[in-house]
Amino acid sequence: MSKDRNLPKRWKKTVIIPIIKPGQKRSDEVSKFRPINLLNTRGKVLEKIMINRINHHVYSRGYMNENQYGFRQQKCTIDAAMAIKDFVQQGPESGEVIALVSLDIQGAFDAAWCPGILNELRKYKCPKNLYELTNSYFSQRIASWSTNSLRMNKEISRGCPQVSSSGPGIWNLQYKSLLEQRYMKRTKVVAFADDLIITTREELARAVENYVNVELNKTKCIGKE
Repeated sequence: MSKDRNLPKRWKKTVIIPIIKPGQKRSDEVSKFRPINLLNTRGKVLEKIMINRINHHVYSRGYMNENQYGFRQQKCTIDAAMAIKDFVQQGPESGEVIALVSLDIQGAFDAAWCPGILNELRKYKCPKNLYELTNSYFSQRIASWSTNSLRMNKEISRGCPQVSSSGPGIWNLQYKSLLEQRYMKRTKVVAFADDLIITTREELARAVENYVNVELNKTKCIGKE
């Protein structure tokens, strides 16, 4: 089956409009701009249907990790904070030392790795039609950017377009592999979108330091098969 059979090429082309971030008006660095994507309207409708079907498959079968609180119905930052609070409070009560590390992935949506996401869909037995549609969605995407004197087209092999309908759901699929690592019994890992908190409790400060470094090494798996 051709990768473009389900999704026409023109639906996978995006026009990038760079919007400067607040407080960065005097900077010309690329990282100071937010790339807003203008997408084909029909493509966006199909994309919304696609991610809704994928989410229904994932959530109805209990595949989504309960420690992910971002981009989910009936979950918010307060729920994530309370989960960490409940875990941390057990430390002082038993005389333990607590280490808490907060991580944020730079350019999270730009870093979304398509093979890793497709691997998650295969792992959780996503229906064949949805898998093939997602595979088509990821393939041969073209980003177009232009100024008064320059026009560029580039094929995109990773990442989710800013303001896309599927971006949040696709990101949660990729992040599952990180949340489902085999963490130690005295470790609690909580995510809200691309923000991650790793909390570890132990009786000695040196032990906590060693254990949290071990846990941090496990976060290198993000996006890998």
